[in-house]
Amino acid sequence: MQFFKKYSLLALAISLFVLLSGCGAGKAVEGADQYITTIEQIDIPDDIKVIGLGEATHGNIEFQELKKDVFEVLVKNENVRVFVLEGDFGGGQQINQFILNGTGTAEEAVNALDYGIYKTEQMIELVQWMHDYNATVSEDRKIYFYGNDMQRYDYSKKGVLDYYKVVNEDAFKKYALQMEPVSNDKMHELTTEQLKEIDETIENILSDLQTNEGNYVEQSSTEAYLFALQYAQIMKQRTQLFLNEGDYTKLRDQYLADNLQWIVEFEAERGHDKIFMTGHNGHIEKTSASLAGYKSMGNYLDDLYGEEYFAIGTDFISSEFQAKNGGSGERQIHTLENHNDLVDAFSEVESNVFYVDFAKARKSDELSDIISREQKMANIGDDFRWWYKTLKKFYTIEMTPDKAYDSVIIVKAATPTNVIE
Repeated sequence: MQFFKKYSLLALAISLFVLLSGCGAGKAVEGADQYITTIEQIDIPDDIKVIGLGEATHGNIEFQELKKDVFEVLVKNENVRVFVLEGDFGGGQQINQFILNGTGTAEEAVNALDYGIYKTEQMIELVQWMHDYNATVSEDRKIYFYGNDMQRYDYSKKGVLDYYKVVNEDAFKKYALQMEPVSNDKMHELTTEQLKEIDETIENILSDLQTNEGNYVEQSSTEAYLFALQYAQIMKQRTQLFLNEGDYTKLRDQYLADNLQWIVEFEAERGHDKIFMTGHNGHIEKTSASLAGYKSMGNYLDDLYGEEYFAIGTDFISSEFQAKNGGSGERQIHTLENHNDLVDAFSEVESNVFYVDFAKARKSDELSDIISREQKMANIGDDFRWWYKTLKKFYTIEMTPDKAYDSVIIVKAATPTNVIE
């Protein structure tokens, strides 16, 4: 009997701890609504080259909808023509072909990314909107889609081999045979020895492309050649991640930044001087605040572009979101209350989704003080266990808002996406 009493008390204590872990609400700032705008009123400063939009979770409808809503505003008001997603580079080009040429369907294009978090109605609607927009505008007003991630093989491999079919049939046959084991389905089964062989093959491809640049460009085009080279670089990065798993997060953000820089420079040659990039908060923020101890993509971008990089973070007060349970791999719905002084300062604002430009917020002494102090801001990936709720460090990153971001979009109550299997 004594055992069951102690067990019950322990269970009660744990339940209360979980329940209260997101509590401790801060104070609402009087008149806070005068320092916000709607998404449609977002105004980006002049001379910005890269605009980053973070998302506090991968599993909320509102954060996925913001990709389209913010980009649409930037297309209309800021002459932005390039959309970059934290998604597979090769798969991203399948989306690009759909929005430019109508190849396939929006759902097929989204599925090419091979990321569960993006197999949602919201992403399909985004890609369909891009396609429909391009169908109504002149060539010089069209928009382009990219991914800057490197965690898949298939479409980058296809891009390289398709290029060799055009410029060097013998090389195509040789490299197709040597890269036969390389695929999204089998990549986790590759041995270290196989990975080293693949890495050597990719090095040979890069060397061949660079050595024969003039000849290959003459048979194709400069654009096709540059894409083939980048596809090979993506495969090299994917292989290096496998071969250096201890440095996975460090290398990945470095590669994300490298690939974004490639896109920026490539598109600048086509006359597009502004890029919109969207990904997880932890990749977008400028200060490498994650306890994992790696340099964030946003930090690299801040080093590269300085004041020409404009970062928009996101946060929420309450969220019902979906994420994979790392233990089972199944997707589950989780509910979380999140409080910090920044989001709670706007808790009495009527709108559910609104934009806070820190340049405007600094006009309030209270808000200026809040955004210049460390806040535990939401940061949830595609893996979440119920016990993560017990400590805020499992679902937040402690950062100074006005150092990490230039502005923030707050969602007071966020709802879950549904992954289309």
